[in-house]
Amino acid sequence: MSTVEMIAKILQVVVALGIFNVWFLRVNKPTNYRGGNATNMEEEFKVYGFSKSFMLAVGALKVIFAMFLLLGLWVPEVACVGALGLSLLMLAAFSMHLKVRDPIMKGIPSLLMFAMSALVFLASRP
Repeated sequence: MSTVEMIAKILQVVVALGIFNVWFLRVNKPTNYRGGNATNMEEEFKVYGFSKSFMLAVGALKVIFAMFLLLGLWVPEVACVGALGLSLLMLAAFSMHLKVRDPIMKGIPSLLMFAMSALVFLASRP
């Protein structure tokens, strides 16, 4: 396994665990990175102008794409799909921080997740 492949595999795990952390463990907890003055995920989506239904759909997609990243440890083509999906969603997340004029620090996690997901995508393309 090349160094690039090894780094991509590590990033797959890091990104997937980060998504699981946010959507399963921290969904109802305040963080310094929530949009506006939101104290949980539902409030954050309201800050951006979205419904709870939309929040649940986005969360489901993120979790599915994160599972693809983990499955992609054995089936690289699946990692490519998961990484592309998460890249797009993380870019959208960052744009929501810009939309509501959050301080740039609040958008850093989404930018980092975008960068890591994009690197996995580039490394896992067939």
